Parts: sequence; structure tokens; C-alpha cells
Amino acid sequence: MKKVKMTIEGMHCGSCAGNIEKAINKLQGIESVSVSSMTNKAIVEVDDSVTQDSLNNAVTEVGYKVVAVK
Repeated sequence: MKKVKMTIEGMHCGSCAGNIEKAINKLQGIESVSVSSMTNKAIVEVDDSVTQDSLNNAVTEVGYKVVAVK
């Protein structure tokens, strides 16, 4: 398992964070997801099969933008 920290633009409320969590949770290999609209951050625990592109695509498809990844 590895932990990915993402900064996401475009969130305005808890519902936005929930939409992102649902989108990421649909991916295979996700252990846990925590998204905060207050900090504009997502912390995702994933296995090695999950790529950064797949995480970025999941966020983008629901209307938000990933601006940084650690």
C-alpha cells in the first residue's frame, strides 16, 4: 500500500468532496479515500496497481482539477 496526497481545485462543499470520494472509490485497488473540501486535499491509500493517471482521470471526470500530487 502507498499513500497518495492530492490537492484538488474546484471543491466548494462537503457534497463536492463526497462526489470525488465516490469517483475514486470506483477504481480497483483503492484501500481508503479521505477528501476535505476545507483543505482542498485528498488522501488516498492505494495498492501498486493504481496509477496516478487513473486517479487524475477519476477526479477530472466528475468536474474537478488535480493541481498537485505528493
